[in-house]
Amino acid sequence: MIPIRRLNHTALYVSDLARSVAFYSQVFGFDVIAREGPMAFLRAKGSENHHDLGLMEVGAHALRPPRGSTGLYHLAWELPGIQELASAREELVKVGAFTAESDHGATKSVYGIDPDGNEFELMVLLPKSTWGRYESAAPIMPLDWDKELKRC
Repeated sequence: MIPIRRLNHTALYVSDLARSVAFYSQVFGFDVIAREGPMAFLRAKGSENHHDLGLMEVGAHALRPPRGSTGLYHLAWELPGIQELASAREELVKVGAFTAESDHGATKSVYGIDPDGNEFELMVLLPKSTWGRYESAAPIMPLDWDKELKRC
């Protein structure tokens, strides 16, 4: 058994490094901590990781994997609370990157895509003591913003 502690960083192939760096910096506030050839390494505000996201440029003619093919489905980043999730949704809508939102019982999620179509999830993890029946389930239900915002 390999004793994994947590996901430390993600690395993505992108078609245009400058465009992707601008997207992740503008939308998420990532700081570029290094550039090495066709790669950029970015760190989230307050992160203790060396980097949280690596981007490798493969060129404008790189093909996207067809939807439904094997490979990465999405990344998931945890946010501190529902207020931050609501603000993130507004930001994604503003930049044209919002795709969906869901209530998964133990988590509340908003989904988006980057300029290369890489999907990401922004999520809030509820305290384990509140999971109840969702400890062993992961439904996809509509996200009731009024209910969730009143809860905090």
